[in-house]
Amino acid sequence: MYFRILPDDGAGQVTYLLADLEAAEAVLIDPRTADLGVIQALLQEHHLRHVTVLCTDGHDRCRAQRDELMAALPQGGSHPVPVPALEGGLVPFGAEHVRVIATPGHSAHGVSYLWRDRLFCGGLLTPLDCLVHPGVDDPAAWWDSVSRKVLSLPPETLLFNGHASPGWMVSNVMTQRRSHPWFAGLGRDDAMARMTRRDGDDDAETLDRR
Repeated sequence: MYFRILPDDGAGQVTYLLADLEAAEAVLIDPRTADLGVIQALLQEHHLRHVTVLCTDGHDRCRAQRDELMAALPQGGSHPVPVPALEGGLVPFGAEHVRVIATPGHSAHGVSYLWRDRLFCGGLLTPLDCLVHPGVDDPAAWWDSVSRKVLSLPPETLLFNGHASPGWMVSNVMTQRRSHPWFAGLGRDDAMARMTRRDGDDDAETLDRR
């Protein structure tokens, strides 16, 4: 197996590459068109002949980047942004697979992808740091996605952010259970009350600060 993290410190975004080298198949998660040259070089170096592109957010810009990349990648396959009905669906690559977990809230069609002990969750845990779409579209859905689908995973599960948020790019479930400012010390009702006051309130600045 092969796994690479491609951070862009200037843009504050991160591309993830997973591959089954024996099967010559790969998955890209939240790739940026600016990383195309590096991605192509890695695919050629490891003789990867088929690539699936996955996006954690349903933003128009993310979909446009995916479509642009697909046109330039070898034998590319595109996986559309899943809807909740596809919850638990599998995206195979070689002998491996990525499991689809619908995690709306930060965006209406937000999705996370579980591979082995690693969850790629885009901007779900740090929504204000998302440069493309900062904020939370649906606070109630966001709360449910994080508390019921992310923080309910085994404590050692690694969490990979979709952007280089201040303080962390990779965390784990146990750390976020203990330290996330909106999920470590607040119940659902209290958090909902804070979210409804966040516009024009200093609480907004602490939404996802570590």
